[in-house]
Amino acid sequence: MNTELHALAAFSSVGDADLMNRRSLVLGGLVAVAAVASPFEVVATEKSGEKMWPGVLRQIDAGVLNIGFYESGSTDAPTVFLLHGFPYDIHSYLEVAPLLVQRGFHVVIPHLRGHGTTTFLDPSTSRSGQQAAIGKDLVDLMDALEIDQAIFAGYDWGGRAACVAAALWPERCKGLVSVNSYLIQDIARSSEPAPANVERGFWYQFYLQTERGRRGLERHRADIARIMWRDNSPTWAFDDATFARSTTSFENPDYVDVVVHSYRHRLGGAAGYPEYAALELALAAQPQIRVPTVTLDGDSDGVVAATDGTATASRFSGRRVHHVIRGVGHNLPQEAPSEFADAIVEVSRM
Repeated sequence: MNTELHALAAFSSVGDADLMNRRSLVLGGLVAVAAVASPFEVVATEKSGEKMWPGVLRQIDAGVLNIGFYESGSTDAPTVFLLHGFPYDIHSYLEVAPLLVQRGFHVVIPHLRGHGTTTFLDPSTSRSGQQAAIGKDLVDLMDALEIDQAIFAGYDWGGRAACVAAALWPERCKGLVSVNSYLIQDIARSSEPAPANVERGFWYQFYLQTERGRRGLERHRADIARIMWRDNSPTWAFDDATFARSTTSFENPDYVDVVVHSYRHRLGGAAGYPEYAALELALAAQPQIRVPTVTLDGDSDGVVAATDGTATASRFSGRRVHHVIRGVGHNLPQEAPSEFADAIVEVSRM
């Protein structure tokens, strides 16, 4: 069966045929693309014990990117954008997505820039990883999909993108779910040291300030990711198959450039790119988030220690609720999918 017919059959098998009638998103036959392959195989059930996507990976031009994203649920339903972190990918939401569709949501899960099948449209475009860029990517994707408003939900890089977009474009955000609370970086204070036990967990951020670190990431991207997964989530007993599904996303040709720029920019080791200067200036003011928000911490997070949420309370001027999830680390959606889905339902009712 060719790729397009395979995609059509998959839509039928999971009840997403309504997606075939939506907008003009297909853009010349992009119902499915050649990039849809083995870890994104389109089947609705488990195959040989491996969890698989109940839908199709799609591609669309949005801003400076051609974005790969997974989509499921009726487009007439409220939309939720689920945004992954580093070094992770869309598989963080493999179990969250069907839970949300069952509860009446339309789910969109994009590969962030530098990951998976997301690519730059122009070879000359800066491979920025700064916070303004990933926040703008979310809004550009909404524009491309003709979605006016949505719930933004994420952790790590994805949580930061969600916070940036919610703060700078509040009219586009119906509600926010953010792991580790307010994630907009205060780059002006990036030279201030954190407590020693926190700094120890940031080894990769310091490593990537160096050219040795860049070469190390290029050569050992999967090994570095595995160490981070274990350190970030010491209670998460992920298996080799789970890890291998995500490592495919790290083979993106822009992965190293985007990741290195992200960590150098946030610590003052690299300048931001001019096209994001105005947005970064707005973010430097540490803008309040005015939309309804649920923030989450895992009490076993190896990167950011769980809090009661009060330290960041002044950053949220809308209604905000904070929860600590027991026995969970940094990749909270993949470690506790039911609790993450519950948070999205909760914010949708605020």
